[in-house]
Amino acid sequence: MRSSKSFLLASAALIASAPIAFAQPVTGVYLGAGLGVNWASDADISIDGALSPAAVAGGITQSGKVSYDLGWVALGSVGWGFGNGLRVEGEVSYRRNDLDGTSGFGQSNFSGSEGHRETIGTMVNLLYDFPVNWPVIPYIGIGAGYAWTSQVNAVSISSTGNQFNYRGVNGEFAYQGILGAAFPITAVPGLSLTAEYRYFATLDTDVDVKVTQANRPSQFLSGTTDNANNSVLIGLRYAFGVAPPPPPVVAPAAAPAPARTYLVFFDWNRADLTDRARQIIAEAAENSRRVELTRIEVNGFTDTSGSAQYNQGLSVRRAETVAAELARLGVPRSAMSIQGFGQTRLLVPTADNVREPQNRRVEIILR
Repeated sequence: MRSSKSFLLASAALIASAPIAFAQPVTGVYLGAGLGVNWASDADISIDGALSPAAVAGGITQSGKVSYDLGWVALGSVGWGFGNGLRVEGEVSYRRNDLDGTSGFGQSNFSGSEGHRETIGTMVNLLYDFPVNWPVIPYIGIGAGYAWTSQVNAVSISSTGNQFNYRGVNGEFAYQGILGAAFPITAVPGLSLTAEYRYFATLDTDVDVKVTQANRPSQFLSGTTDNANNSVLIGLRYAFGVAPPPPPVVAPAAAPAPARTYLVFFDWNRADLTDRARQIIAEAAENSRRVELTRIEVNGFTDTSGSAQYNQGLSVRRAETVAAELARLGVPRSAMSIQGFGQTRLLVPTADNVREPQNRRVEIILR
């Protein structure tokens, strides 16, 4: 008992000192349920009343011990999360363990042990969820309440034929410590799988003891016994009003860099380069090495003077001249698209047979 009380005190101190400024996954009403295995600790039984002289003469003493088989536990709870790591809940639990054997009472070689012990507990629990960035949320808690313990047809017979029967239903103050972890199920917002260890115990409870010796009347006595349990449970917890997580934010694709256009002008009916034209081409070549490009367009044009067929050829020659200069300056020809458009796509709209200087050009477009 001393170790269990130390555990509860340590749990209470940890809850009191834990920070509560972090976000808490449970806010508002939640429901919980669990099912698991229960180890009932060996229970001391002390007979309070005086034994008969015949019992004393037969070597019967007033203290013994009862052990139990592995049993099971089930519980349900409803609680409230405050959104700061703390939760409070009400709980109802049921534990059952079959009788395994008896020792003590001045006897040896007990046999024929049967019966079971049941405990129904109603508890109020205070819990704290630790704010960790893990897929699992650990928590700790303590609880206090009231429990009814029932010894049902618990009978043990010693090798000398003496029989001990333990019966009774009594209620006592109960307490527990809780260590657990919740695994949120992302497919169902608010639903979590839980795994818990619980130490559950009550104050000593009354029990009726019937002592029967061979060929003698039974003696009915009162006694006390303890009730301590270690439980491991798997369960589910559902918190109401939990919104699904927002969809991942996808960064918008970077807008493509705007195309840069360089204009190289030509004299009338000419396809050779002026000094100013070479300067512009050199600037285009330099910038083509500074930016990431998908292609370089070199497009030739003419004004409307002359025939359309002649102007088409002249526009191609002008584009080839500019492309050759770009190549001389280190721009790969494989990166260039070279075309002539003749007297179409006029920069300055004019009538036919008009010598417009701005229409006699090559456009270098960096994309």
